[in-house]
Amino acid sequence: MKLTLRQLDVFFEVARLGSVSEAAKSLAMSQSAASAALGELERQFDIRLFDRIGRNVRLNALGEQMLPMVSEVLDRVRELEQHLGGEQGPGHLRVGATLTIGNYLATLIVAEYLQRYPAARTDLHVHNTSDIISGLLAYELDIGLIEGPCNHPDLIVDPWVADELVIFAAPDHPLAGRVDVSVADLAAADWILRERGSGTRITFEQAMRHVWGELSIRLELEHTEAIKRAVEAGLGLGCISRLALRDAFRRGSLVPIEMPRLDLAREFSFVWHRHKFRTPGMQRFLELCRQRTEGVDRSDHIALPFVP
Repeated sequence: MKLTLRQLDVFFEVARLGSVSEAAKSLAMSQSAASAALGELERQFDIRLFDRIGRNVRLNALGEQMLPMVSEVLDRVRELEQHLGGEQGPGHLRVGATLTIGNYLATLIVAEYLQRYPAARTDLHVHNTSDIISGLLAYELDIGLIEGPCNHPDLIVDPWVADELVIFAAPDHPLAGRVDVSVADLAAADWILRERGSGTRITFEQAMRHVWGELSIRLELEHTEAIKRAVEAGLGLGCISRLALRDAFRRGSLVPIEMPRLDLAREFSFVWHRHKFRTPGMQRFLELCRQRTEGVDRSDHIALPFVP
């Protein structure tokens, strides 16, 4: 066999990081050794897998075809190493979750996963939807839990549980408690919103598309808790998942502004790369996620620890 696992390892890391020097650091080897392994791989088959652009490299068409196959081979080898080493756990799992899911669900599920499989190693990365999708496409994540739409042809999207956004305000806001709030009233208010690229922002923009140009966006924030604090301080209206607001609604520190004519429904979904090998860790983690939401019709009805 002409190939070596070291060559495939170097190829994968260079493809992932776009740099031979960064790949060498990731693999704890010298840059010259990484360059030699990659060069030997290309010379053995008289091919080029990357376009060289200054100090950076970028996959060419042949390299892009190889990447999912190499990713699967490396995943299989790691699984084999675990079995040969006597490890019975599901191995290393890299999960990406969008902010609402990450803050309110994923941490609990990861904790349960680690309790059930003490030998497992798990990384949880919490970012917005566009960042999670980028991580999956670059094979930096094994599975994503997202709250925004995803239509990329290389990714498989599997619906998980229904979710709904809700517009909310401080109890003393002029629109609080009113049952006749119109879209025109919303357009005249100040807003505290999630940043561009988040699933929450995409759903809200679509629901408000007819008056989007009229909205006064006072702040854009990356975290739901920061939005809640800004709305509590009277800076404007917000719109995030009911899941993130149920404790605040129960306490009365924030109040919902119900707008049944606006379509604020969406779904939480699982997403993974179409060409990625489904590891035992991925399958067991998905099972735990589905167990957590079994029999639940919407995310804010999921049983979660009580927050006083």
